[in-house]
Amino acid sequence: MSVLSRPYFHDEAAAFEHVEGMLWPQGPVCFHCGSMEKHYKLTGGRTKPSKKNPHGLEIHGLYKCSDCRKKFTVRMGTIFEESKLPLHIWLQALHAMCASKKGVSAHQLHRALEITYKTAWFLCHRIREAMRSDDFTPMGGAGKFVEVDETYIGRLAGTPVKKGGSAHKNTVVTLVERGGKARSFHVDTARMGNVMPIVRANIAKESAIMTDESGIYRRAGQDFASHEFVTHSKDEYVRGNIHTNTIEGYFSIFKRGMKGVYQHCAEHHLHRYLAEFDFRYSNRVAMGVDDNVRSLIALKGAKGKRLTYHGPRYREA
Repeated sequence: MSVLSRPYFHDEAAAFEHVEGMLWPQGPVCFHCGSMEKHYKLTGGRTKPSKKNPHGLEIHGLYKCSDCRKKFTVRMGTIFEESKLPLHIWLQALHAMCASKKGVSAHQLHRALEITYKTAWFLCHRIREAMRSDDFTPMGGAGKFVEVDETYIGRLAGTPVKKGGSAHKNTVVTLVERGGKARSFHVDTARMGNVMPIVRANIAKESAIMTDESGIYRRAGQDFASHEFVTHSKDEYVRGNIHTNTIEGYFSIFKRGMKGVYQHCAEHHLHRYLAEFDFRYSNRVAMGVDDNVRSLIALKGAKGKRLTYHGPRYREA
């Protein structure tokens, strides 16, 4: 049976039940006062009649707190709050973004879900916000390898293009633990003063660091158990277990998604796209996480995160 045939992808009541089960594992929690005592579920309510829905729409998942006497739903305090989009459509979009290895564009969702492009664009960014990790535990550890490298993507507004240079592009620094997670950062420029503080703050001191020959990392051996590098300029890519092939594989997926799917990304939105690609890489099949589990992890991340609308400046394909 198809994954998309599950009831919560088509039925609004089932969608609320699914989300409540994930975000309220111990039962409803009042958004206003935090009470977990007995709450009253309000049924039979409908929205105001409109031209599109003359009889209004049935209101699902509405509760009344037994302590503060205020009404609340599971949407409140999440990326779903104040959204007029049905919750089952949200779940379809979330699953699509989690299951697509290189992402899915807002225009694709706009066409597939039959919603406006403006809605789809905002929907995507709110789902990326749910994917953003709040785990800042140092990566690596004793006997583990962490690869570090930088790449360049897109174009900085107002910066002239110079042939053979990268000054006109956005700089991204990524850390990848072999067999583990990825963590990416958008920095102004790729220089030691910008990159090494990130490396020191996010990698355990007992780790073995792997980089290319860039001078940015020449002092990394002072801060970690060891630092080895390969010299790409001399066509050296692997020397025993010394290589940066893992992180190059991450960049391959990232760039194919950014160039082939999204095509355009404003600098002030780049951090959310990085969170999206980090999320899918850190919750991949090789780590025992399939598409369904990845969607559930993203759904749990929807709690406590809000994003307000300011409008797209660039269009996606």
